[in-house]
Amino acid sequence: MTARVTIEMTGIFAPGFRVAPYWWDAAEPAEREGGLPAETPIAIVGGGYAGLSAALTLRRLGHDVTVLDADRIGWGASSRNGGMVSGGIKAASGELEKQMGKEQAKAVVGAAAASFPFIEELIAREGIDCDYVRCGRFVPAWTPGHYRALEHKVDSIAENTGLPAWMLPRARQREELGSDHYYGGLAADATGSLHPGKYARGLTEAAVRAGAALVQRVRVQGIDRSGSGFVLRTDKGQMRAGAVLVATNGYSRAPGGGGALPWLARRLVPVASYIIATEPLGRERVKKLFPNARMIADTKRVLNYFRPSPDGERVLWGGRASFAPVGTEAGKAAPVLHKAMTGVFPELRGVKITHAWTGNVAFTLDGLPHIGEQGGIHYAAGCQGSGVAMASWLGHQAGLKIAGAANAPFALDGRHFPTLPFYDGRPWFLPLVGEWLRLRDRIDRAAA
Repeated sequence: MTARVTIEMTGIFAPGFRVAPYWWDAAEPAEREGGLPAETPIAIVGGGYAGLSAALTLRRLGHDVTVLDADRIGWGASSRNGGMVSGGIKAASGELEKQMGKEQAKAVVGAAAASFPFIEELIAREGIDCDYVRCGRFVPAWTPGHYRALEHKVDSIAENTGLPAWMLPRARQREELGSDHYYGGLAADATGSLHPGKYARGLTEAAVRAGAALVQRVRVQGIDRSGSGFVLRTDKGQMRAGAVLVATNGYSRAPGGGGALPWLARRLVPVASYIIATEPLGRERVKKLFPNARMIADTKRVLNYFRPSPDGERVLWGGRASFAPVGTEAGKAAPVLHKAMTGVFPELRGVKITHAWTGNVAFTLDGLPHIGEQGGIHYAAGCQGSGVAMASWLGHQAGLKIAGAANAPFALDGRHFPTLPFYDGRPWFLPLVGEWLRLRDRIDRAAA
């Protein structure tokens, strides 16, 4: 059965439905002219948030830089994500303390938390018009046990972010979420929302204003040492560079294998995340669902994340609708997301979808983001699906390191970066793991 037949049979798709990011209606990545230069002092592979942020930092420090992307600049997750801006990491601080000791864990958590004030300062300093609002977030608990687990985290979240965080029992849940589907949850102020397409565009414009060269639709096929520098082999020829940063994250493994830095691809697990956008519902109706316009991500192992659109007219709903190989058509996954959405908001059962899309996020085996060097090649990657602030921050830190301008050690730099035996960057195991996690979610809910 074709995707088109599936779409017609569901009856949930609005006229003019598009398998494309809703964000692209206002800020689709632009086409750019410009060929591959013969050489550059610093080459950055990957034109997303991390690569653009690194380029901006390096140019502010007076270094010439060329950013390369296999598609359009900002085409990947940077213009496809949910636009939720939060600092921090998903690894539990208690587990980190067991792994690395209290002081190192504190340093890692602090380094990650600093990504949130950084992106707020970056947006303000560069005058990026991206609908940014510090709106806070609400984390609804899938079960009473999940609620109790959140209670153990609330104080550390407030301490690490320097902003309020508090618990909201189920009886008061509708103060933050117009649904009775969950068992209360955690509210925290240290989260913002933005339009990711506009942010990608604004960050691109800032890098260009600063003097960065951007070259798109050039796929880097390998990087070789050459004297004191490197030669980048691409599908458009070769380019010499004095230094190289690879910031490809969820797109690190090339479709046919290999890529700019296979060593990095073997340490990242790319996972497709899917999002749908509803037809316009009206601000009053959306406000009943999101009384304080907070960003929402629940505690399920296979989580749902959802929010109002920046204009307050629509619901944007995301999740891991499929664990099939990355790139599965978003139109096929959209009914799964629609069903999840109406499970939380039954009143939206008759609402139709105008957009459905997907993009890759990258997870690491230790749950931490990383910057570092491999064979002299710098890298920044592994944002665990929370990369708006983190990727921007990692790129900045990598830029400082390349320029020799870092004035203090960065706790996420040079850490051991684990992989799996015989893993080549193709997550063949994801469907099995995904179904196991879904089963665990169902069991937890049934026991509740």
